[in-house]
Amino acid sequence: MTPDERARLLAIAREAAEATAGGAAPRPATGLPHALLDPGAAFVTLRVGGELRGCIGHLEAHKPLWLSVQEMAVAASSRDDRFAPLAPADLPRLSIGISVLSPMRRARPEEVVIGTHGLHVRIERASGLLLPQVPVEWGWDRAEFLRQACRKAGLPPDAFLDPACELSVFTAEVFGDEEPSQGTQ
Repeated sequence: MTPDERARLLAIAREAAEATAGGAAPRPATGLPHALLDPGAAFVTLRVGGELRGCIGHLEAHKPLWLSVQEMAVAASSRDDRFAPLAPADLPRLSIGISVLSPMRRARPEEVVIGTHGLHVRIERASGLLLPQVPVEWGWDRAEFLRQACRKAGLPPDAFLDPACELSVFTAEVFGDEEPSQGTQ
């Protein structure tokens, strides 16, 4: 993605988060570059004062990338069950991260590369996903990354060894705000 495309997606995510925090619906984006109109899968991560406040995304590219980012910013602002919804008072300290996902492919545990791959594990209806940046941020090795993805799915930590476990990897283009915006209302 170009720097301008990244900036546009960040602006779309910020406007959606701000609108949601204020009890409004985000506006449709207009005048977008062609690349943002193509289908894309994305996760939006929100932090307030450096602390995680929401992270939700699409696994597959079924909608235009800009719309996926907008919808996931709304969801991360208001529907991540782990956190209280974003409030207007949070906005001056809000920073946004976006992860644009590649298509997933099946993999074996030994193929997982820390810092390159995100992980999706699934057994029947139980599934969990961790973005590529997570094991780097936490200092995990491959085995711990696999265990944590299983835990996130609500599975035993060694479930990735089960022949019924579907393990998929993906890459992501990750970018975001360096600092929270100042004076955002």
